[in-house]
Amino acid sequence: MNFLIEYFHDFLSLVFPEICQACGNNLFKGEETICLYCQQHLPYTNFHLDKENPVAKQFWGKTLIEGASACFHFRKGGKVQNLLHQLKYKGQEQVGRKVGRIYGYQLSYSAPFNASDIIIPVPLHKKKLKSRGYNQSECFALGLSESMQVPIDTHTLSRESSNETQTRKSRFQRHQNVESIFQVNNPTTLIGKHILLVDDVITTGSTLIACIECLSKIEGVRISVAAIAYAK
Repeated sequence: MNFLIEYFHDFLSLVFPEICQACGNNLFKGEETICLYCQQHLPYTNFHLDKENPVAKQFWGKTLIEGASACFHFRKGGKVQNLLHQLKYKGQEQVGRKVGRIYGYQLSYSAPFNASDIIIPVPLHKKKLKSRGYNQSECFALGLSESMQVPIDTHTLSRESSNETQTRKSRFQRHQNVESIFQVNNPTTLIGKHILLVDDVITTGSTLIACIECLSKIEGVRISVAAIAYAK
């Protein structure tokens, strides 16, 4: 029976080959979502090993956090852009989970991220969530949760208003665009917790800062930040 299942899977792979979501090449047997070559050669930042990395500096003088990092450098036309495009606009939710598992393994061996009590993805407004069908940051969070063995919370932080897209906005406009749009529900569940707040891409950090301002009102809370990619 196992032989027949494996034979049928091989036949489907010939007719409908699975492709790497980063480079577009066919995946070999045993590969999943991202081919092994891309996994080894994607532009990793290694920011989690440096407390004064460029992502962390985005928050200096603006808000207090324990640490901040991103898995990849974002470059226009590059493989990371392909991954994010597939995740956000092509329904490829598994991309977020795959990257989350990869990065979660790295963060598990790096302070302060490995001291996180709970993972919270930046929420989408209910209208955006309904139209897209899923939250790309939550997909990333699920992957992190799997490899870090840290629970995920998708209910305590919510987005109460639907702001305009951040694309093509200046740094100041991005900050204005996300002011007062997040809300914390039942904050007592997070008292004294170390939160790992996660998003898909960090550019100016405006969205994350707005989330942090809400979460920081909770007694004894500490916050670290992680993202799939960092765009200068």
